[in-house]
Amino acid sequence: MFNLLSKAPSSAKNDILSGLTVALALVPEAVAFAFVANVEPLVGLYAAFIVGLITAIFGGRPGMISGATGALAVVMVSLVLDHGVEYLFATVLLMGILQVLAGIFKLGKFIRMVPHPVMLGFVNGLAIVIFLAQLGQFKVPDDMGGQQWMEGQALYIMLGLVALTMAIIHFLPKLTTAVPSSLAAIVTVTAIVIGFDLEARTVLDFLKGMTGNEQATIAGGLPEFHIPMVPFNLETLKIIFPYALVLAAIGLIESLLTLTLIDEITETRGHSNKECIGQGAANITCGFFGAMGGCAMIGQSMININSGGRSRLSGISAAIILLAFIIFAASLIEMIPLAALVGVMFMVVLGTFEWASFKMMKRVPKSDAFVIVLVSGVTVVTDLAIAVCVGVIVSALVFAWQHAKHIYTSNYIDEQGSKVYELHGPLFFGSVKNFAELFDVKNDPEDVIIEFKHSRVADHSAIEAIDSLAEKYAKVGKKLHLRHLSPDCIQLLHNARDLVEVNVIEDPNYKVASDKLA
Repeated sequence: MFNLLSKAPSSAKNDILSGLTVALALVPEAVAFAFVANVEPLVGLYAAFIVGLITAIFGGRPGMISGATGALAVVMVSLVLDHGVEYLFATVLLMGILQVLAGIFKLGKFIRMVPHPVMLGFVNGLAIVIFLAQLGQFKVPDDMGGQQWMEGQALYIMLGLVALTMAIIHFLPKLTTAVPSSLAAIVTVTAIVIGFDLEARTVLDFLKGMTGNEQATIAGGLPEFHIPMVPFNLETLKIIFPYALVLAAIGLIESLLTLTLIDEITETRGHSNKECIGQGAANITCGFFGAMGGCAMIGQSMININSGGRSRLSGISAAIILLAFIIFAASLIEMIPLAALVGVMFMVVLGTFEWASFKMMKRVPKSDAFVIVLVSGVTVVTDLAIAVCVGVIVSALVFAWQHAKHIYTSNYIDEQGSKVYELHGPLFFGSVKNFAELFDVKNDPEDVIIEFKHSRVADHSAIEAIDSLAEKYAKVGKKLHLRHLSPDCIQLLHNARDLVEVNVIEDPNYKVASDKLA
């Protein structure tokens, strides 16, 4: 329904202009996530710069934008409240080490195990989260120190400017692609607000409201080297390791799913293990420079892709321009109306949400439709990592349930008078109950053979089922043999030889297809 992908060819100009657009959108996001984590705004802004720069240079996905994110901030806040910001820096350092190890041991490949319905749920859920996050910009401080919804003229001006921003982003590419439409919209709306002296909330107003400080500013200097001031002992490790493990997992899941999404949009392929190492290196650096760490940002990544950013230069430009804003141009950035940035993010929502999934619901299996809705809902209610884990688990259970019903046998008596059960379908924890019901122990002849050329022993539950069946035949004085097991199944039974006693009929003339040939 909404095809917002830029048609402009990849070029240095497009990458730099796209980076400028992303940098403008990063400022309020980084400040907001710093506030969520209960740290100073510059801690979030420095994270956006450091993570954005290092992952753009060394990461596995050109064009993907990384920085401080809400998914990590909500985990960090309890650590900061309980132990202080120095423990956060030490945790981010350990988080980065864990992510580098994940890349070294090539764990990034496991992102391929995420089913497509989970991906759709992830995309739709994040689109909803981005949308809900923007609604906070429609609130203003009240007299009691809280927040209230805008009313009257302030609300109408805000809605009008948001609509104008969205209209420029939608229609400008039909006229020209020389300038990213998001950047043009931000500049145009800012000029209108300043030129007509409209009462519109700006980035500076947002910063003051978040910090409660009338002197608040995003101005600062270069990040300074800083070793986390915590005791380097086992007690500290006990405190920070659980947080670091959760943060590393959330960061990698969000980053690798975003990488997969951009791969599909741009019809190119990133490198998941390289991205793990890049994210880890960025977070290690954050730990030594007083920043809150981060991971891939789907909203800003979509802004970059939609604005024509394709190469590493776009991410590098965004990070460097953001740092330039902090050092040299804070006053200019603080003048940007929030309505312009909200309009940009609303267009990201429209472009990110998989609208075709509504039609798809009637055409895919009910279990897949359920997973899409489930992952979307869990993403909104909790966080991305939990949502993806829940989606993968539910998908795996559905798969196991369906395949558990596909096991059956073809029976016959061979030349030696043995009864052969030719097994079809995988033997695993889900199918063992049905497997046990396939055999007629009481009426079978004294010699029974299970033919495995169309089946496979998959796990320990399968071994126990075979052992239990062998015992039943032994109790009535009959012998059970296994024939045509694949080499990996034979190895599995060999490893469990102390737990199970079965007779395997060797057949050196029978060739079993290996995983390499499958």
